[in-house]
Amino acid sequence: MEKEAGPEAAGVRLDDPWDDVPAPGRGDQDGAGSAATLDVSGGDGPDLRPVPSEIYLEVHRSEAFREVRRRYRRFVVPAALAFLLWYLGYVVAATTAPALMARPVAGAVNVAMVAGLGQFLTTFLLTWAYARHARLRRDRAALDLRWDTQEMTRGAGR
Repeated sequence: MEKEAGPEAAGVRLDDPWDDVPAPGRGDQDGAGSAATLDVSGGDGPDLRPVPSEIYLEVHRSEAFREVRRRYRRFVVPAALAFLLWYLGYVVAATTAPALMARPVAGAVNVAMVAGLGQFLTTFLLTWAYARHARLRRDRAALDLRWDTQEMTRGAGR
């Protein structure tokens, strides 16, 4: 009989690395008013492995994480501000300058219709620009950070 080649055979773990340690204060009560604890160290000595929360705080303070967040903010803040101003300009113009918005551009198409279609166009352009920026400037760094974090948490809490 031939063995099936599955993830276990390749040394890949199937359990969820984020779901193996209960959050503090969420365990079953031991009757004394405190949360019951489960010894998962497998040994008699103290467990010297880092706690996942300490790992995440360390990652959050790391330069790599700050760089990913900085790259994100450098794109999102100006893009969101520009789009919001463009949208508010459209709304203000539509309410305060109806004669301007009713001015014909070509046939039955007026300035308001062109500006309204421009809103759709800029939404699609902004979405494309965001996806491109993420792919070129953040995805690789974020994926590297994720792999580093998973490596650090691999033995934590076991």
